[in-house]
Amino acid sequence: ENHLVALVVKGSGEPAKAVGLLRLMATLGTVVSRDLYADFEAEARKRLAGRDPDDWPILAAALATGCPISTEDTDFFGCGVATWTSASIDSFLAQ
Repeated sequence: ENHLVALVVKGSGEPAKAVGLLRLMATLGTVVSRDLYADFEAEARKRLAGRDPDDWPILAAALATGCPISTEDTDFFGCGVATWTSASIDSFLAQ
């Protein structure tokens, strides 16, 4: 939410609508605790070496659950886990 408002304002969008949609989308997922992915921290950090070190929890959670990552952040590309961008999701759903 912190970054979303600034991005939406920059794009001349409506922040309240964007935050509302984000919150609605969050109800479709599951928040996982660090206990679930803690064992994958070292591997995630190794795979993201030289990239954004703050991204490791996302990669560790993906490794722990076997789930892909939905992202526009290129730091995850080539990390050994499937990634989906908004464009690739749109293309898949259009089929």
